[in-house]
Amino acid sequence: MVDFQKEKQLVRNYYQEFDNATDSKLENILKKYTTQNYHWRGVHPFYELFTQKEVINNFWKPIRKSFSPIQRREDIFFAGANDCDNGNSIWVVSVGNLLGLFDETWLGILPTKKMLFIRYAEFHRITNNQIAETAIFIDILNIMEQAGCYPLTPMTGTSFIYPGPKTHDGILLSKNDPKETNKTITLVNKMIDDLDSINKSGQDDCPPSLLEQTWKKDMIWYGPTGIGASYTIERYQKQHQYPFRKNLSDKVFNGHIARFAEGNYCGFFGWPNLYNKNKGGFLGLPKSDTKAAMRVVDIYRRENDKLAENWVFIDMLYYLYQQGLDVLQRMKEMSDY
Repeated sequence: MVDFQKEKQLVRNYYQEFDNATDSKLENILKKYTTQNYHWRGVHPFYELFTQKEVINNFWKPIRKSFSPIQRREDIFFAGANDCDNGNSIWVVSVGNLLGLFDETWLGILPTKKMLFIRYAEFHRITNNQIAETAIFIDILNIMEQAGCYPLTPMTGTSFIYPGPKTHDGILLSKNDPKETNKTITLVNKMIDDLDSINKSGQDDCPPSLLEQTWKKDMIWYGPTGIGASYTIERYQKQHQYPFRKNLSDKVFNGHIARFAEGNYCGFFGWPNLYNKNKGGFLGLPKSDTKAAMRVVDIYRRENDKLAENWVFIDMLYYLYQQGLDVLQRMKEMSDY
């Protein structure tokens, strides 16, 4: 029976060394824990990198310099066999916040000289006791909001520093019952099938009863900055699902890179998950004929036979960039004034 303990311990050891290292040691530590053909994915403007040196120099050193000292505050940690490749790969995910003092300009965003939380979800594919692949999503719009330079129209939901699971049991360090894991992945797959059926039918005003098949009525949806969070199915539909469905067209589900569960938790990400066109109004954007890609992370907590909480990341800056809005270029130009 696969219990993922070895894979989880590898990532725990990696974080312990990496998070406490000086910048000069980061590349060697990353090389120690990763394969020679390491593949790294990051949100806009980082994209895909293929050497440990590029990952350290392009992503980790700048972020550690601007938000120092960085402290990892983890809320969710689990592993599982990838449902997208019949369980042939094993993934580990860590979700939470990186906390630091925002003391130096980052991506053109001016520092606040105050503490700041960086929402993150980091996925690792493990093979032969090494990390072969990583995808890290961070909520850059949330950083901008905390820094007082939020660039979009008001959100339909609420934005705040999101908490971890209500049950405070999101860090799974011990073995978990495979029967519970199977319940979770089966429920999430049903939910995905239900949503994909809406895409195909065009029923953008689907009734609450459809969601109630897989969601608790008092569910919490922690959406990305730009959309915000919602509480209860009724408010989730009003504040996110209906605006998303009615203001976007030509929705095509593209699948996931990884989708896996352990115990009551499940997560996935895509590259991209789906394509759509903006009919006008979503995120305050005008109508666009661009077939835009959405890279999305979803992390779920199951409670009994329903989904109770959902933490979501979307590479919003990339989605905006595809439609002609380069938020970071604007920030860089403004920071030069």
